[in-house]
Amino acid sequence: MTPIQSASIPLIIEGKDLIAQAKTGSGKTAAFGIGLLHKLDPGFFETQALVICPTRELADQVSNELRRLARAIPNTKITVLCGGKPMGGQLASLEHKPHVVVGTPGRLLKHLNKGSLTLHHLSTLVLDEADRMLDMGFLDDINAVIERTPDDRQTLLFSATYPDEIKSISRSVQNNPVNIKVESRHKENQIQQAFYDVEDQSRGSLLLKILQHYQPTACVVFCNRKQQCDEVANSLVQQGISAKALHGDMEQNERDLVLTQFSNGSCSILIATDVAARGLDIKELPMVVNFELSHDPEVHVHRIGRTGRADTKGIAVSLFKLSEMPKVIAIENECKQDLPMEDIGELNTSKAFKPKPQMVTIGINGGRKDKLRAGDILGALTANQKIAGSAIGKIDRFDRLTYVAVDRRDSNTALDLLTKGKIKGRQFKARFVK
Repeated sequence: MTPIQSASIPLIIEGKDLIAQAKTGSGKTAAFGIGLLHKLDPGFFETQALVICPTRELADQVSNELRRLARAIPNTKITVLCGGKPMGGQLASLEHKPHVVVGTPGRLLKHLNKGSLTLHHLSTLVLDEADRMLDMGFLDDINAVIERTPDDRQTLLFSATYPDEIKSISRSVQNNPVNIKVESRHKENQIQQAFYDVEDQSRGSLLLKILQHYQPTACVVFCNRKQQCDEVANSLVQQGISAKALHGDMEQNERDLVLTQFSNGSCSILIATDVAARGLDIKELPMVVNFELSHDPEVHVHRIGRTGRADTKGIAVSLFKLSEMPKVIAIENECKQDLPMEDIGELNTSKAFKPKPQMVTIGINGGRKDKLRAGDILGALTANQKIAGSAIGKIDRFDRLTYVAVDRRDSNTALDLLTKGKIKGRQFKARFVK
């Protein structure tokens, strides 16, 4: 078990309320997932556990992990209730009450007000990424949801950072919570940090030089503003670089597609805000860049924690102005280490940075509601042995869409197989997704 799991699971099983602080990639979803599933009565068809998340992407990620953990428990129903999806399908799903609900505050409140969701028998409430939910202004909605839950429930609060607002919400919704904080700093030799003074040149041109020097196969660039994400992405695309923006002003289907393309290796650079990146689930990310420093040193630690996970090495580069030295010092204090200030003149920019991603995404006009499984698509692509199974990457299924990553060298053959052949005896439209 990871430190957060070994520290929290026994307490969760004992029924204690919990405030748990742990960095990205620490295994906290499995920690509260194992705890809430342990208490579940699968023969009692009422909602017994609720997990509230700040974004739909994170809710999808959490629900997938809970389904994986619940495979050994027969007939366990887990339902996702998030905005950006039609109410009709969710209402139909709620007619047969789920054991576990995962959702975002606004959509959960809509269902509660409509009466399609009831929480009278709730035994476990989880607030996941509570700090981000407060940043996004969800406090009133969260409180309104919690008012509909029994007083004797168990409340688990998981957060990457621990601002005063978290302490305040804990006092109002928890009963004698146990505080757990596992090591949030990263090993000095696990993530190689580098700080570059951007005073004498534009951030955009310096970002390009950094990419040319480090040549990452994939990289997340963090921006503080949504408009800045679009500007940086457009600038990189004009340079011929595979880059996409991700932020809260985008339509949900656009965000789904961008996350899918980056996580399956068919997009090289993702430019994202902190909140949008919370739904990103990449096990091995070689590099992150802070296009601007975060206002909170704890958020900086959370950002760089996207790389160097599971004992892999990572690179974290940050751009700053001399006027921001107080922020740099605060980050050094948080990381408890001296951070290297690098010389821009030593960046090797002799090699262009225009790597074509190894994978290409193909979109199929069929998904979960068409009873398409990942194995069906894999079988359709490999049955005649024109494509090896190793050339097929991630397969992401949505209600009426499926995205499959295929090695670039086999992508034309794969598209031909999907458009001219059949999946489960049926023909589906397929296309390259750019």
